[in-house]
Amino acid sequence: MPIGAQDIASAVAALFIVAMIWLRTRMHYAGRGRGRLELTRAGRIYFAAALAVLVVGWFCAPRLGRSLWPAAAAPGLGPDAILTRVIWFLATYYLLVVIHRVLQSRHVELFGARP
Repeated sequence: MPIGAQDIASAVAALFIVAMIWLRTRMHYAGRGRGRLELTRAGRIYFAAALAVLVVGWFCAPRLGRSLWPAAAAPGLGPDAILTRVIWFLATYYLLVVIHRVLQSRHVELFGARP
């Protein structure tokens, strides 16, 4: 199956979301302590889970969109794969914002300073 423009646009959107997750999370630790920031074990799990959810969305979001909008089965009607993927990616971002706040409230750090 050839890679189309929608797949490329979806990949760019996914890369953008990964960068936003990384930057948003890392900025919370930028002013702490001295030394280089490194991912903690919790941080590695957090980002691995983020990537896993994005990969699942890449494959499942178009099918989910077609099941929620039956008109999507007809060519030219309903949501395209890019729309449902981008919605999935944005939902993932906002879910991870909430998860990060919960982790912060429990004093679980995703980045730690290495002297």
